[in-house]
Amino acid sequence: MDKINTLTIGDLSHLVIGSGTEVPTRHGLKPYINFDNAASTPTFKPITESILSFLQWYSNVHRGTGFKSQLSSWAFEEARDMAARFVGADLKKQVVLFTKNTTEGINKLASRLPLQKDDIILTTLMEHHSNELPWRRVGRVVHVGLNEDGTISREDYFSKLKEHGSKIKLVAVTGASNVSGYINDLDFLAAEAHRVGARILVDGAQLVPHRRVDMKPQDRQHRIDYLVFSAHKMYAPFGVGVLVGDRDWFEEGDPMTVGGGMVDIVTLEEAYWTELPEKEEAGTPDIVGVVALGQAIRLFEQIGWEAVIAHESELTAYVLTELQKIPGVILYGDTDPSRAAERLGVISFNIEGLPHALTAAVLSYEGGIGVRAGCFCAHTYVKSLLGLSDAEARKYELEILNRDRSHLPGAVRASFGLYNTMAEVKEFVAMVRRIAAGDYSRDYVLDKERGEYSAPDFAYDFPKYYRL
Repeated sequence: MDKINTLTIGDLSHLVIGSGTEVPTRHGLKPYINFDNAASTPTFKPITESILSFLQWYSNVHRGTGFKSQLSSWAFEEARDMAARFVGADLKKQVVLFTKNTTEGINKLASRLPLQKDDIILTTLMEHHSNELPWRRVGRVVHVGLNEDGTISREDYFSKLKEHGSKIKLVAVTGASNVSGYINDLDFLAAEAHRVGARILVDGAQLVPHRRVDMKPQDRQHRIDYLVFSAHKMYAPFGVGVLVGDRDWFEEGDPMTVGGGMVDIVTLEEAYWTELPEKEEAGTPDIVGVVALGQAIRLFEQIGWEAVIAHESELTAYVLTELQKIPGVILYGDTDPSRAAERLGVISFNIEGLPHALTAAVLSYEGGIGVRAGCFCAHTYVKSLLGLSDAEARKYELEILNRDRSHLPGAVRASFGLYNTMAEVKEFVAMVRRIAAGDYSRDYVLDKERGEYSAPDFAYDFPKYYRL
């Protein structure tokens, strides 16, 4: 029986690879709790079993005449069609390109922008570095500001659109923040971008695993022209990203990467590129990763978005409610539990008087809880949420350039997946309560250059748990 076809959300906590795995802590072995899902997710046993089944038929794709090559090619292209349907794309007008991850997808699009002098890419101060740094290489980047609560300022968006008008070639915006969990109003952002003749790219790395996304290709006003997302954030961590969008920018000009599999004819003087999507997918692709993505999409479709949202919102509402009861805990973003369904299960916080890196270290070394600490590849946004002045920010920058991360600004981030349980979030809240009360070992040692804390006389013996 195909196990994916019978799954419910209640099954997933037992089916996640690594469920119940015990990890070493300063208080003995404890079952690991993973609240770092915004960075990457584990996978599930039915997905792994499907991949193992596929491996008996594995072969390189396209142009192979053997049965296994033809079957692998069929599975590869079937997964492409599934990815298109998953986000509502129209393959007559749009193309699905497989990449390594969201970052490579954005860089690929940036390399293909038909920019003229003075053309502008409009982005925001909320962005992950992957949706900001690539644009600096190819054009003039203008940033939309934020409101005091960390949301994108509509007033400033209107102002920038009015100021730059038709010079704006692309609006590049995140679908949801990996720091605050805010979900942006894509219909509004797209409509206003199209009103001035710009296209819109949505960084869907955080949004796609938690909410249904429809690119609406037939809706001239609200369509998403380009969408990028990663399989490793949606329970298929095998090295695949997806870039979906209008064909025209890829049909003209030369591809970003050249090599085998993307040419019709090569002479000593010239190369003639083949049609999309092969034109933009040089070399042997991550076939297993693409098939795993297809299986993950099937899992989402079986579970259903209503169940996903209800489950993750329940966890988020509980944590927001309980953390606000703990003296000294500072939360960032929307802290209202009644609006948990309107945001992602990404909660960033600090404990007053404690470095964020120390809080994260205690959660790991004493609680067996994996979170993330720092600026989450969104330095500008985190500094804004923390309320740092320009002078303070510059002071920290100089320290970092001098290889001293002792005072690195940032926060602790807990992020939930559809397999996490209420028991896990209760254990997390209990650990935060202990840390805020000072009930933890006080002998942690700071590595100034790395900005990280470790426990003295307690070293992880990694080869004991896994050997290459």
